[in-house]
Amino acid sequence: MMNKIIEISVRESIAVKQALLADEALLQNIESLAQHMIRSFRQGGKVLFCGNGGSAADAQHIAAELSGRFYTDRPPLFAEALHVNTSYLTAVANDYGYEQVFSRMVQAAGRPGDILVAISTSGNSESILRATAMAHQQGMLVAGLTGASGGRLASTCDVLLNVPSADTPRIQEAHILIGHILCAMVEAALFPK
Repeated sequence: MMNKIIEISVRESIAVKQALLADEALLQNIESLAQHMIRSFRQGGKVLFCGNGGSAADAQHIAAELSGRFYTDRPPLFAEALHVNTSYLTAVANDYGYEQVFSRMVQAAGRPGDILVAISTSGNSESILRATAMAHQQGMLVAGLTGASGGRLASTCDVLLNVPSADTPRIQEAHILIGHILCAMVEAALFPK
């Protein structure tokens, strides 16, 4: 029984990554987002990330690779996950409602030329949708990492990276892969060896 779960999980993960590799439009959108990020960082901008649950963990992971380091020992880049200040998060959730926890921080920190990367496997999280609306008001570029349908988030994104799957764990695995690809492309462009 256990071996079957392992085998199925690995095979499904591989299948999603093969589908991603075969999706030319998605690959072009990954390239597009990397170029937008490179341009933003070169102009002194920042990349903000938001997500709930596992997507929050992914947001924090990718932001840390950019603000810390990925492959190269180099200067930090301004990248931040919007949920990391728990005092802020719980105060806003309590005082204004959870659906506003990211939009208020985007309003405070987002500027024209910055990028919001909104991560939601369903594409339907209200807190994420409000953040993207605020990001547009602030003059930011909005990128979405979602599952196959893109949900309601699809129509709010300038760049949509919709992983060809409807299975949450497989989508999240692909989001980390995409995040690592973006980090590698940004680092190679900004800090060539």
